[in-house]
Amino acid sequence: MKRVTSITLSALSLISLAALSACGGNSGSGTDEDAAADKPKATASKEKQATPAERLKQLMITKADVSDKNVNEPDSEFAFAASQKEVTVEKPVCTPLAYAMNQLPLGEPQADLTRVVNGGLNQAFTYVTLTTYDSGRAESAMAGLSEAVDACGGGFTAKTNDDTSAYDSVTAEKPVAEAGDESLAFQSTLTFRGTPHTMHTQVVRSGDVLAVYFSVDGTAIANSRPSDAKLPAAVVKAQNAKLG
Repeated sequence: MKRVTSITLSALSLISLAALSACGGNSGSGTDEDAAADKPKATASKEKQATPAERLKQLMITKADVSDKNVNEPDSEFAFAASQKEVTVEKPVCTPLAYAMNQLPLGEPQADLTRVVNGGLNQAFTYVTLTTYDSGRAESAMAGLSEAVDACGGGFTAKTNDDTSAYDSVTAEKPVAEAGDESLAFQSTLTFRGTPHTMHTQVVRSGDVLAVYFSVDGTAIANSRPSDAKLPAAVVKAQNAKLG
């Protein structure tokens, strides 16, 4: 079932410049070789700067950080949407919520990267999405999400060309682990084939990087079994630690 899984600091810039060095001037009595030796030499060098995408790969959680769980790339076949432009929300203010719960970047990012963490069969999936921004845009993205949580308590519906997700409610809650410069958490509910499901999301801003954590129990949804997918504290804390 396609929708089961779809609903489902800062690094240094590594730029260094060697100082220009200048020896003492030639008094006129030295040889040509002495003059050449005394001539200032530009020895500036520049190391390659990590791209936003490379930076996120360095910051992303790996199995080494949570050895008892699997960390994999999500299967694009089950994605709710491939990009923000494919999603429409009948309440525009709620759009950041649809993005956060479907592994799409918030706001206007430079780059984003998602991994899915799972502890084994019949356990909830936790999606970790990291996004990096130009100066000030991470704060704006966080503000938009906070506004959405406040405005969309009665739920909302998100659509793509192929899928529709109708969320019954959105409620702010205490973060699993506060970190970074800002932390925000909320739970959302939906009903699928008459069965209720609760999902949990937390977003942490650390400088110009956002980390979005989203947990959903796809197996329970597929089997019409009520679920409440809690965010694993160990995963959240391990990723937060890498953000600094």
